[in-house]
Amino acid sequence: MPAKYSWDYILYTLFMGGGPYYLIGRALGPEVGISIGLCFFLGNAIAGSLYILGAVETFLDAIPGARIFKESATLIDDLSPSPQIEVLSSPNLHDLQVYGVLVTVVLCLVVFGGVKIINRVAPAFLVPVLLSVFLIFIGILSASHRNLSSEITGLRLSTFKRNWGSEYQHTNRDGIPAPDGIIYWNMEALLGLFFPAVTGIMAGSNRSASLKDTQRSIPIGTLAAIGSTTILYLVSVFMFGAVATRKELLTNRLLTATVAWPDPAVVQIGVILSTLGAALQSLTGAPRLLAAIANDDILPVLNYFKTPDGGEPHQATLFTSLICAACVIIGSLDVISPVITMFFLLCYGGVNLSCFLLDLLDAPSWRPRWKFHHWSFSLAGALLCLVIMFLISWTFTITSLVLASLIYYYVSIRGKAGDWGDGFKSAYFQLALRSLRSLGGNQVHPKNWYPIPLIFCKPWGILPPDVPCHPKLADFANCMRKKGRGMSIFVSILEGNYRDKAEEARQASRLLTKYIDYKNCEGVSEVIIAKNISQGFRGIVQTMGLANLKPNIVCMRYPEIWREGSANNIPDSFVSIINDCAIANKAVVIVKGLDEWPNEYQKQYGTIDLYWIVRDGGLMLLLSQLLRARDSFENCKIQVFCIAEEDMEAEELKADVKKFLYDLRMQAEVIVVTMKSWEAHRQDSEAEMAVREDAMDAFSKSRKRIAAHAEYLRSSNVHKNVQYNEQQVDKFLYTTLKLNNIILRYSRMAAVVLVSLPPPPPQHPSYFYMEYVDLLVDGIPRLLMVRGYTRDVITIFT
Repeated sequence: MPAKYSWDYILYTLFMGGGPYYLIGRALGPEVGISIGLCFFLGNAIAGSLYILGAVETFLDAIPGARIFKESATLIDDLSPSPQIEVLSSPNLHDLQVYGVLVTVVLCLVVFGGVKIINRVAPAFLVPVLLSVFLIFIGILSASHRNLSSEITGLRLSTFKRNWGSEYQHTNRDGIPAPDGIIYWNMEALLGLFFPAVTGIMAGSNRSASLKDTQRSIPIGTLAAIGSTTILYLVSVFMFGAVATRKELLTNRLLTATVAWPDPAVVQIGVILSTLGAALQSLTGAPRLLAAIANDDILPVLNYFKTPDGGEPHQATLFTSLICAACVIIGSLDVISPVITMFFLLCYGGVNLSCFLLDLLDAPSWRPRWKFHHWSFSLAGALLCLVIMFLISWTFTITSLVLASLIYYYVSIRGKAGDWGDGFKSAYFQLALRSLRSLGGNQVHPKNWYPIPLIFCKPWGILPPDVPCHPKLADFANCMRKKGRGMSIFVSILEGNYRDKAEEARQASRLLTKYIDYKNCEGVSEVIIAKNISQGFRGIVQTMGLANLKPNIVCMRYPEIWREGSANNIPDSFVSIINDCAIANKAVVIVKGLDEWPNEYQKQYGTIDLYWIVRDGGLMLLLSQLLRARDSFENCKIQVFCIAEEDMEAEELKADVKKFLYDLRMQAEVIVVTMKSWEAHRQDSEAEMAVREDAMDAFSKSRKRIAAHAEYLRSSNVHKNVQYNEQQVDKFLYTTLKLNNIILRYSRMAAVVLVSLPPPPPQHPSYFYMEYVDLLVDGIPRLLMVRGYTRDVITIFT
C-alpha cells in the first residue's frame, strides 16, 4: 500500500510512457532507473509464465482426459484424526510444459495484434471473472444446504476456530502436502507465494503511453482496484476459513470451484480466463517497459528493442515471450513465485524511494496535486519492501540485489550520459549550497587546503580554433589532484564583442566540456568574451568561483612564441596576468615543455628537483608531493636545492631545511648550492670567465635586445618615459643566467624541475621581464615556474 500511495502521489505531477521505469529513472537517475526497470521487466515477463501455468493446471484438473502424460500421484496418511491413506493426483510436469508453451504462443500472437485488439478482448476475460466471484460467494453462503462433502461444513464458527491457528506443512514439488516433502511452508514462504496476487497495480502504469489522460486514469483506476481487491481478499480469507476443514483447504486445489453454485465448471472457466487475462496483461506491459528503456538510448545493447512513437514493440514482445516460455518449461508455480516477488518488491521499493527523495528535496519543479502525503510514509514503505524481501528469502533477495547492482555497474560504464534532472542531482545541488554556506568566506586552514587550479587553455593563440585546449594540459591538471580529489576550472577567452560572439562562446564551451570528459578530468569549463586577454583574465580572477571554492592556482603554458612578430602583445599580457594573480592572491604555475609532459601511462625515472628560492607558503613542496603521488612520477625521488650566497652558513641552512621537511613528513634530499651575489660578481673581475661561453653569448644577446627595445620604446609616441638602467638589467640577467647554469649542472636529467618564478620588476617593461624569464628557462626541457601564496598551504600539524 505505501508503494501504491507513493505511486499515485507522483502520478499527480507528470508521467510519460515507461511505467515505473520512467518514474524511478527521472527521480533516481538513469543508472538506478534502468537497473530496477530491467528487473521489473523480468518480473513481469516471469509473472506471465506464472499465470499461464495456473491456467493450464486448472484446465488439466477440470478435464483430466486432456492429459497427454501419466498423472503424478501423492499418498496422504496424516491429515485426519483417523489414520487413513488417500491418493491425490496432479498434472504431469510435461503436460504443464507442452500446454504452457502452446498458450504462450497464442497469447504472443494476440499481443502482436496491438493494444486495440487487447482492449477488445479484455471484456471477455473480465466478465466471466466477476461472474465467477459472485457465484463463489453464493456457493459459500449456501454450502450448508448442499451435500458437497463431509469436509465442507458450510459457514460455521467452530470450523473457523479450528482453522485459526497455524500448522505449516511440508509439500512435494507439486504443492501437495506430504510428510517427507522437500518444501517447508512457513509464514515468510507463504507471503512470497501470495504476493504476486497483489502485483496487478502496475498493469495500467506499464501501458501509460497508451492512455489518454495518464495523470487522471492511473491514480483513480489503481486506487479503486486496490481498494476493491483488498476487501475481496479479506472477505475471502474469512469465508473460506469458516466453510471447510483444514484438510480440505490443503488438499483441494480447486476448492473455489467445488463450493461454487450451481456447477464447478463455471468457476473453472472463470479461473482459466482470469489467469489468461493476467498473463495477457503481463505480456502486454513488459514489452512496452523494455521498449521505453531502449528508447531512452542509454544502453546501446538495447537499441534492437527501440520502438517509434505510436508503434508496437514487436521485437520486445518476441523477447518477452521467449523469457515467458523458458519459465513455463520450469513448470512449477512454487519455484517461480518467489522470484517474481523479489523483482516486484524491488520495483515498489524504488517507487517509494523516488517519492521519498522528491518530497524531501521539495524542488521548485515538484508540484504534486495530491497534498495528503509526507516523505516519512514513502521511506517507511521502502524499508518495509526491503524487510519483506529478506523475510521471504534472503537468498533470492541477495540474488536480485546483486543482479540490480551488476546492471547499475554496467550502465554506469557502458551507458550514455543522460541528464534527466533526477533527484540525486537536486540533492547534490542542495548539499553543495549547504556546504558553501558552512565554509563561509574565511580562509581555509592549511590542513584542509586543496588545489583548485584555473587552467588557462588558450592564452597565446597557439592552438587552432577547433582545438579547445592543449592535449597535455589536462594531464598536468590531473597531476594536481590527490587520489582524484579536487576540481579544475578550464577557462578560455575569446577576444571580441559579446553580442557578436555569444554563440561562438557557447559552442566553444561545449567543445571544451567534451575535451574535459574525454581526458577524464574532474573539472568544469568556462568560456568568456572580452576585448583582450588581459581584461578577460582580470574579470576571471575577480569573479570566478563562490566563497572558498574559488580557484587558487592559475596554470598556463609558457609562451615560447613570444618573440614572433605576430605575438607582440604576449609580453604585456603575460606580465599583466602575473601581476593580477599577485593582487588577487592567486598562486601561479607556468609550464614549459608541455608537449613533453607525460600521461598516466608514461613512467618517469630520475628526480623531481625543487629550486626553492623565495617563500611561497610551501606550494612548491606540496606540488612535488602531488606529482610523486601520480603513477607516472611514483618512481622519482625529490631533491630540494637551496640557493645560498657564499657568505652564508651552508650546513646550518641544510640542517634547518631538513628539520623543516621532517616536521612536514616529506621525504626529500636537501642540497645547498652557493651562488655569488650581484655585488660580489661586480667586484670579481674573473667571474665572467667562469661562465661557459654559450651562456655569455646568450647573456650578451639578451642585453643587446633589451637595449634595442628600450630605444624603440623611447622613439615611439606611447612610451617616451621609459627608464633604461643598464646596471639593473645586468643584475637581473646575471641572476637568471647563473640560476639557469646551476639547474643545467645539477638537473639536466631530472624528470621535472620546479623553480620559483621571479616577480616582474616594477619599473621594467614587460619585454625586459620576458628576456629575464627566457634566459632562466633556456635549455631546460620540462620546467614548472611556481609563484606561491602569501600564506601557508602546508602545515606540520596533522
